Amino acid sequence: MKSDNSKLLGILGGLGPMSTAYFYEMITEHTEALCDQDHIDMIISSSATTPDRTGYILGNSDSNPAPRMIADAKKLVDFGADVIAIPCNTAHYFYSEVQENISVPIIHIVYETLRCCKALGAEKIGIMATDGTVLSNTYQRIADEFGVECIVPSADNQQRVMDIIYKSVKQGKPVDMDVFYAVSRELTKKGCDRIILGCTELSLIKRDHGLDSFYIDALEVLAWRSILFCGKKPVGFEDFCDEI
Repeated sequence: MKSDNSKLLGILGGLGPMSTAYFYEMITEHTEALCDQDHIDMIISSSATTPDRTGYILGNSDSNPAPRMIADAKKLVDFGADVIAIPCNTAHYFYSEVQENISVPIIHIVYETLRCCKALGAEKIGIMATDGTVLSNTYQRIADEFGVECIVPSADNQQRVMDIIYKSVKQGKPVDMDVFYAVSRELTKKGCDRIILGCTELSLIKRDHGLDSFYIDALEVLAWRSILFCGKKPVGFEDFCDEI
């Protein structure tokens, strides 16, 4: 349980498991701390068996992940979570439904990431994400609030992004970076001044392959905002954190 005068962060995870583990690691690494007790108290629900979000959003599955997400969010609240983070972009399709069923705030990864891009002066943003995120206009709709334009890959390159996520990262296999950069070049040629890694599996690519700050990692933004919400000082992030 949380200690006195501290914020307990609930992590609604398992969507997928590798990105949840990385999110926990990221928060721990980037919280200013001199000892264990300086770190953030966290409780993690990692329900890897939650139905696939993209499959349901696209109508390829009848298994609705929302009831499982709501049940897990309620458990986190019952445990004492003051705020919840969901380290999965596609799952934010169900954000409103989950938020309406619990009494504590959920940090919105898409909103916070677009707010970051706006603060950096981006005007046209490339989106690399799952079909569920892209085709449901999850980023595009919120981008309108900030007056920025979202650009998505062509159909062929979107399939390449899906293969990277589902056939490489989720399966623990090496990513073909030539394919990744081919998608990136297409978005750059369309005038994008930033690219959002809008799937937390893609966050692992930034970590493992040292992508530069042209790529805004939504998971990094979520970790940064979570640390601040819990009253701690984030350290070691890229410059975008100083711009918001």
